[in-house]
Amino acid sequence: MLRVLAVDDERPALEELLYLLRADSRIRSAEGATDATEALRRIGRAIDADPDGDDGIDVVFLDIHMPGLTGLDVARLLAGFARPPQIVFVTAHEGFAVQAFDLKAVDYVLKPVRRERLAEAVRRVRELVLAQHAGGPPAREPGPAEPGRAGADRGAGPAVVPGPAGEQIPVELGGVTRFVPVDEITYVEAQGDYARLHTAEGSHLVRIPLSTLEERWASRGFVRIHRSHLVALGRIDELRLDAGATSVRVGAAELAVSRRHARQLRDLLMQPRNP
Repeated sequence: MLRVLAVDDERPALEELLYLLRADSRIRSAEGATDATEALRRIGRAIDADPDGDDGIDVVFLDIHMPGLTGLDVARLLAGFARPPQIVFVTAHEGFAVQAFDLKAVDYVLKPVRRERLAEAVRRVRELVLAQHAGGPPAREPGPAEPGRAGADRGAGPAVVPGPAGEQIPVELGGVTRFVPVDEITYVEAQGDYARLHTAEGSHLVRIPLSTLEERWASRGFVRIHRSHLVALGRIDELRLDAGATSVRVGAAELAVSRRHARQLRDLLMQPRNP
């Protein structure tokens, strides 16, 4: 059973999180801290104590925006410990997911926290902790569940329904999973081992490399224009040439085109488009 420390500077949010955690039968104990300093003090005591005792901490459920040290700062400090606890970020902000998983977070849960979503995070942590105690690797490596998690293929990014028509990719925002049709995606932006999918309504972060999407969606008219961008050819509104530099306008976004991709892109755009 897991020993948990939850950290959030907003006491109502902390109390709600602790309530949900204590209701889970896989949780041995769940304590709270309202700032990073208190959390680090408790974690330090836990590491110095018997690792299997009641004062130990297996996982920290950590808010990101807090006065003083942020949750990301705490995670960076814990990375220097010999046996740091696992980390699950619990936040209202989608935009820190890449940094969170670069810091080896087990999961990234968006507020408002749903009971079933929190249960999935607990399952992932428990799996890792049991594997560590057994002295072996976990059954699967952790990866982001939010945003962009649903269904099968859990370790390798979001499942995508194959096929030339009706293909969708699951994304999660604010605790709600929706399925975004690939045809609605205007361009994709690389963010490390993740990709941000841009649509007319907004953007969504998923755990899948840009190179994988480039290969998967080539038949759907997506082309690489830069090491950081994949664009739906039919969504390009303008091609601009300025002092030797090439860019495209996709809706309100202006994206640079690298020299190695510029000629191919121009050739593709000059071809007649299907009505």
